[in-house]
Amino acid sequence: MSERVREILSWYESDCPGTRANLHRLLMTGRLAGTGKLVILPVDQGFEHGPARSFAKNPAGYDPHYHFQLAIQAGCNAYAAPLGFLEAGAGKYAGQIPLILKLNNSDSLYKDKDPCSAVTGSVNDALRLGCSAIGYTIYPGSSLRNEMYQALRELTEEAKEAGLAVVVWSYPRGSGISKAGETAIDVVAYAAQIAAQLGAHIIKVKPPTEHVEQAEAAKVYAEQKIAIGTLADRVRHVVQSSFGGRRIVIFSGGEAKGTEAVLEEIRGIQAGGGFGSIVGRNSFQRPLPDAIKLLHAIQDIYRG
Repeated sequence: MSERVREILSWYESDCPGTRANLHRLLMTGRLAGTGKLVILPVDQGFEHGPARSFAKNPAGYDPHYHFQLAIQAGCNAYAAPLGFLEAGAGKYAGQIPLILKLNNSDSLYKDKDPCSAVTGSVNDALRLGCSAIGYTIYPGSSLRNEMYQALRELTEEAKEAGLAVVVWSYPRGSGISKAGETAIDVVAYAAQIAAQLGAHIIKVKPPTEHVEQAEAAKVYAEQKIAIGTLADRVRHVVQSSFGGRRIVIFSGGEAKGTEAVLEEIRGIQAGGGFGSIVGRNSFQRPLPDAIKLLHAIQDIYRG
């Protein structure tokens, strides 16, 4: 175990040996092993956005095995997906890559201003498939947020009892905030704090913009001269908002974009002290060699 990983594990003082062992496995797998950084491949887009929107750019992605192969060959720390995709390859690739079972999902066939994902898997499913962690999405800003918080709290308790780690996708969305507010710096920092308070070991948020959504927060940002002018500044503030940096915070790759745009964003996250990235469409929508090349370039930035 590296000193950095030892330090990170010391932050999770209340967790049982099984959970700490699974966090260790996530942090000690792949090309970033021992650095305290994570690059995770998530593939829940087929459920969330539909197969054509997700996989037509690279038809190999229709096959669940493609994503296992990509995560393994690219040296990712873990692969995250809903129940069906993991069941389709967990046996063949058992032990080759840590798995994260996404326990809730929603489709895009019905548009709702206040989203609330359905629970689509269980802690028992995660154990059966050999997963190291469960994943769960919350939508701060939705009128249904309290239901999601309560469901997450129950699943978190069950997962920790079983020795699994908990990864929370904290995505502000709903009638409580504007579209610009979904990635506003004050809202993203707040979303990270909420995930940490709900017991997340690893928190996933979107890279924040310079926009400040809440009038009450804007006063504090101005009075305290909180730096938010660059992506590195904003990432630093989000990490600080996650228990003073004592929780792992990783950032989504966002919508598909060009290679240099992806890497420039990664440089900002690294400069701000982010713990890594979870990169989906920007990787798996490329042919396997190109996807591996991109993920290696991202990992090289995080390696410094």
